[in-house]
Amino acid sequence: MARLTTIGFDADDTLWQNEQFFRTTEKRFAALLAEHGDHEHIAARLLEAERRNLALYGFGIKGFTLSMIETAVAITNGEVPGSVIGEILAAGREMLSHPIEPLPHARETVEKLAGSYHLVLITKGDLFDQERKLAQSGMGDLFDAVEIVSDKSAATYARIFRRHGDGPQNSMMVGNSLKSDVVPAIEAGGWGIHVPHELTWAVEHAEVPVEAPRFRQIADLGELPTLVEAIAKTG
Repeated sequence: MARLTTIGFDADDTLWQNEQFFRTTEKRFAALLAEHGDHEHIAARLLEAERRNLALYGFGIKGFTLSMIETAVAITNGEVPGSVIGEILAAGREMLSHPIEPLPHARETVEKLAGSYHLVLITKGDLFDQERKLAQSGMGDLFDAVEIVSDKSAATYARIFRRHGDGPQNSMMVGNSLKSDVVPAIEAGGWGIHVPHELTWAVEHAEVPVEAPRFRQIADLGELPTLVEAIAKTG
């Protein structure tokens, strides 16, 4: 019987706030281009650009900033003022320097599990930005390993949990994204624990795997230690 030994944690919108800063900047961006369309229209065009550019820029603020510039150029038919480009770049820089805001129960939960389980932070996005946020969180020393990846798939989790644990069968992934954190971890053979966040980027939406035996959902990270204990007992 598989024994739980390793727990992976997502970072953005699982341990600390992230999406809210993108939404705030999106509103600022739409306001800059208000004469060319309403917020809904501009946000939709921006999302189209982000989807197109994921394969080129990956996840993170820098790719988001470039997608805003591309969208501004497209919406204005190439006539976007230099001052607007400057505002977009300034907004991106502000996002990259924004202090982190830990989510409820994040630190206390990681502290409770550290030592009893092998803890791995598994996050995707820009290397520098993710390292900055982890350092500011003060939780870096609680993790046995940190993996910053370009994307998350079943193969990603299988590789990471073999490298830092006893394989996916003995591992659990905890995160707010069904698409990136939960479903691929289950597909790899591990547990997928969903911790919903009130804001989830459209690209991260996926069907809830309600029939998967190794799927669980909790209201917040404060419930995780009890769930881990129950799973550890039953295998």
